[in-house]
Amino acid sequence: MPITGRRTLLQTAATLPLLAATASPVFAQASEAASSPPAKAVPAKDVTRTLAHYLVTAAYDDLPAPVRKEGVRTLLNWVGVAIGGSRHQTVDIAVAALAPFSGPAQASLLGRRERFDIMNAAFVNGVSSHIFDYDDTHLKTIIHPAGPVASAILALSEMQPVSGKDFLNALVLGVETECRIGNAVYPNHYDVGWHITGTAGVFGSAAAVGKLLNLNELQMVWALGLAASQPVGLRESFGSMNKSFNPGRAASNGIFAAMLASKNFTSSDQMIEAKRGWANVVSTKQDYSEILGDLGKRYEAALNTYKPFACGIVMHPAIDAAVQLRDENRLAADQIERVDLKVHPLVLELTGKKTPRDGLEAKFSIYHAVAVALVEGAGGEKQFSDRAANDPVVVALRSKVLPVVTPGIDPAQVDMTIVLKDGRTLRRFIARAIGSTETPMTDKQLEAKFADLAEGILPASAIRRVMDACWNVESLNSAAEIAKMAVSV
Repeated sequence: MPITGRRTLLQTAATLPLLAATASPVFAQASEAASSPPAKAVPAKDVTRTLAHYLVTAAYDDLPAPVRKEGVRTLLNWVGVAIGGSRHQTVDIAVAALAPFSGPAQASLLGRRERFDIMNAAFVNGVSSHIFDYDDTHLKTIIHPAGPVASAILALSEMQPVSGKDFLNALVLGVETECRIGNAVYPNHYDVGWHITGTAGVFGSAAAVGKLLNLNELQMVWALGLAASQPVGLRESFGSMNKSFNPGRAASNGIFAAMLASKNFTSSDQMIEAKRGWANVVSTKQDYSEILGDLGKRYEAALNTYKPFACGIVMHPAIDAAVQLRDENRLAADQIERVDLKVHPLVLELTGKKTPRDGLEAKFSIYHAVAVALVEGAGGEKQFSDRAANDPVVVALRSKVLPVVTPGIDPAQVDMTIVLKDGRTLRRFIARAIGSTETPMTDKQLEAKFADLAEGILPASAIRRVMDACWNVESLNSAAEIAKMAVSV
């Protein structure tokens, strides 16, 4: 498939009927194809050990074909966003700060020339993959699963031999682990202020690395326990470089936990479920059936989704609506009197920054997101840059964006009315947005997103080779080939 030039995803997706958001509890219910009937409640006993047993015994051949395919799509999307974010100031700062202390040059920094030891490489690649807020999302928990897991195991694959099949199996198991643990405590854990990508992601990283290190069951128990001792990430960090620190640190912390466990560094065997264990300390909700129910049958990893817009996901329906109305009516900013939005409370709680000062803050501003979508007809990384955040036309228009919390509106929906200066009104209700489980991004759209992100960082021929390597990861003798192809020369 030929690589297309630089463009935003919505332009690629514009030929689709973009009808709207995602589903509840926050964004999506598991699809019937990927879900099973609710499991019976699981007592707070042997949760950590049962999960560890599953992880050490689960084989690549056990993965259903659709789960493998979603794992491959997860990998492709993650590599693309990690390359795309690799030249951001945040990554430059991290590399400069860590370079004097990094150990042997064991692993690649995607999109860059430098090589670091595996723990620091995993950290930097985790930061790079999340800095645009353009990565994958498990909509039931708002976890961004690939950052902590893929960053860790790709670095490890450059230090020791890892086949493509083993890599994909570890990736799926890591994603499965963090999302199931996230399900067990969400939304209470998130509502109190934890950044769940970091706090749950460390379990995914430890599980995936532990799988590739061939930990035995007791060692995997210890790896999960050591991961439980390293929760990282607070929601107060949103809108700053610190937000991307969280998945990066979860990746390196998971390696740390698995490596220690591989040498028999012990932990409690009930670190997830004990009275003073992780779940009870960080949340007022503990549903252990979400961790253990239908292990090996129901796959949360099959529910992963990919962002068409480079910002907080609760703003995606509004961007979708704004672009549709702009394009259909050929709107210009000077025609608009005001933009009324009916939204769920979570939209303003997460993205209520009225006057974002830079691109990172703009990713959490519903005012900016709608304004820039109406001005530029897109929502890619360029629309959430420092340049866009300070564009005079965008700044003027965002003061006309008026979101109102409205009963009955789902977090994944928006009801938008644009009032024009000539008296006309334009309305769009979004209920199934591009990128949701109901309207997933196609393989072609994922490739367009990848190419757009990697353009200017890798040559076009290299972009094609990296994408092909991701699509064909299961046939690779060494997963490290992907890392070696995805660096600047």
